[in-house]
Amino acid sequence: MKNQSRFTIVFSLGLLSALGPFSIDLYLPGFPEIARDLQTTTSSVALSLSSYFIGVSIGQLIYGPLMDRFGRKIPLYTGLLIYLAASIFIVFATSVESLIVVRFIQALGGCAGMVAARALVRDIFPVSENAKVFSLLMLVIAVSPIVAPTLGGYATAHWGWHSIFIILSILAFLNFILVFFLLPAGAPPDLELSLKPKSITSKFWKVFKTPQFYTYTFAGSFAASGLYVYIAGSPHIFMELYEVSEKQYGWIFGIIAMGLITASQLNTLLLRRFRSEQIVKVALLFQVLIGIIFFLAALFNLLELYSTIVLAFLFLSTQGFAFPNTSALALAPFEKSAGTASALMGALQLGIGAVMTALVSLWSNETPLPMTLMMLLCASIGLGILIFGSKRNITLVTE
Repeated sequence: MKNQSRFTIVFSLGLLSALGPFSIDLYLPGFPEIARDLQTTTSSVALSLSSYFIGVSIGQLIYGPLMDRFGRKIPLYTGLLIYLAASIFIVFATSVESLIVVRFIQALGGCAGMVAARALVRDIFPVSENAKVFSLLMLVIAVSPIVAPTLGGYATAHWGWHSIFIILSILAFLNFILVFFLLPAGAPPDLELSLKPKSITSKFWKVFKTPQFYTYTFAGSFAASGLYVYIAGSPHIFMELYEVSEKQYGWIFGIIAMGLITASQLNTLLLRRFRSEQIVKVALLFQVLIGIIFFLAALFNLLELYSTIVLAFLFLSTQGFAFPNTSALALAPFEKSAGTASALMGALQLGIGAVMTALVSLWSNETPLPMTLMMLLCASIGLGILIFGSKRNITLVTE
C-alpha cells in the first residue's frame, strides 16, 4: 500500500469514525441553552445523550450483518443519509421529548460509520498492524473532543444551539463524499450469508462466545463507559457548579482531550516494545487508581475547577491506551465476519455506556460525586473483567 494511499484511507476512516464523537461533543456546550429554550433541565437534555448511545448500540447490531452480506458501502450510504435527515429535523425540535427521540434516530444512521470504519481496518490492513491503525484513527477521533466543544461553544454563543445540528448535517454530507470517492470497498459481499433472524443470532453468538472477544470487548467497554460518564456529567459540573461559560467549557473539554490524543500516539511507540495485552493491563490499572483519587476528592469536598480538570485529564488519558488495544485484540480472531464482530463490539460498548450515562444523569445532584463514583465503578469493572479473562488462559490471535 502506497504511503499516500494509506494516509488517505486512514484519514477518511478517522473522519468517518469522528462523526460519532462530534455528534456527542459538539452539542455539550449548548445544554443550558437547549434546556432554557425547550423549558426543561440540563439533566433532561442529557437523556438525549443516553438515547443517542442506545440508538448507536442497537443500530450497530443491524449494520454488522448487512455489511457482511451486501459489502461495506451500501449500508454505509444508507446510514449517512438517515443521519443527515435526522440532523436537519432536530434543528426544528420544539420539545425535549422530540429531541430525545430524533437523537435516537440520528444515532441509528450515524453508527453505520463506526461499524464500517472498524471493519475496514480489519479488511484492509494486516492483523499485526490493526492496533497501530486504531491508534492513528484515535488521533483523528481524539481531535473531535478538542475541536467540537470549542466549535459548539462559539456556535451556540453566536448563532444558537440549532446551528450545531446544521454543522453536523454538513459533516455527514462531507463524509458521504469521502466514502464515495476515497474509501476502498473492503471485503466483498458474502452473498451466501443469510439475513434470517435465527442465522444472524447464531452468527452473533458464535462471535460472542469467543473468549478473546468477550474478554477484551467487555473490559474495553467498561473502561470506555468511564469516558461516556464524564461526557454526560461534565456540562453540569463545569457550567453549572463551576459556572464557566460555553466558550470556556469548550476550551476545558479540549484541554482534557489532549491527554487522550497524547496517550493514543504514545501507544504506537509502546507497541514497538510491548504487546497489546500488556499495555491494556497497565492502562486499566492506572485508570482505577486515578478513579479512586477522583472519587475520594469528591467525597471529601476537595475538588475545585483546576483539580477536576487535572484528574479528568489523567483519567481520560488511560483511554488512549485502552481503546486501540482492546479493539484490536477483540477483532483479531475474525476475518470473514469482521463486520458482525465490529457491530457486536460497538453495540456492547455503547449499550453499557448508555446505561451508565443514564444513571449519572438521573442521579445528578449539586456535587461531582455521582460522576466520579460512576467513573470509578466503570474502571474497576473493566479491570476486574480483564484479570478474570486472563486467568482463563486465552490463546490470543494477534497476527
